[in-house]
Amino acid sequence: MISKAVAKYVHALHLKKYRLRHEAFLVEGGKSVRELLSSGILTERLIVTPEFLEKIRAEVPDALPVDVVSEEELTRLSTLSANNTALAVARLPRQKPLQPAPNQLLLALDEVRDPGNVGTLIRLADWYGLAGVVCSDTCADPWAPKTVVATMGSFTRVPVWQRNLPEWLQSLPAELPVYGADLHGDNVHRLTLRPTGVLIMGSESHGLTPPVEACLTQRLHIPGRGQAESLNVAVSAAILLDNFYRNER
Repeated sequence: MISKAVAKYVHALHLKKYRLRHEAFLVEGGKSVRELLSSGILTERLIVTPEFLEKIRAEVPDALPVDVVSEEELTRLSTLSANNTALAVARLPRQKPLQPAPNQLLLALDEVRDPGNVGTLIRLADWYGLAGVVCSDTCADPWAPKTVVATMGSFTRVPVWQRNLPEWLQSLPAELPVYGADLHGDNVHRLTLRPTGVLIMGSESHGLTPPVEACLTQRLHIPGRGQAESLNVAVSAAILLDNFYRNER
């Protein structure tokens, strides 16, 4: 059983304002916790069931504070509907300088407010080896528990920044291409794209915001044959990213 102070601290980290205040975030579930323990992100505390601790004992640093709790107590602390493995408190990683290189592709998210989508997009960036993900300051928090879970461990490998997106885009070198998904853009299957610059994805409901749209150098369209109004933003990003890398294999 953990102390009331630790329980209060963990519950506080469910909320963004306390994550920012304490510069810490939650990692939930066995897979994500194991990814955290093997990464360079500092782990503050591990809360774990006895059964799962036996599986990962060799992975736990000697100096790390560990609380062993029942599955019921762990679930009460967690944002998950059920958690029978582990929860960790980790320090927010230090941000690397955000300096786009000519031979790298960054993914930018414009008002993508669903944490599950943001997490899946971070996972996509990991799959394609992107230089990182730039989130508008109106996106879902990349360090929210639901976002972290949806990354499936990719939060440990993908640099993430939050910025005023129009201001950041306007500061980029003029020669750096800025792509955006748009229903009236060029058919992506007829283009030869190189993985350099910035690819921007907007919300499924509203697309790109006008100030961000004004920064595009090329609009990309995924042609469809059916009647669906739109694609999920993560599905769209996967299709577009594959077109950037299809000639790199």
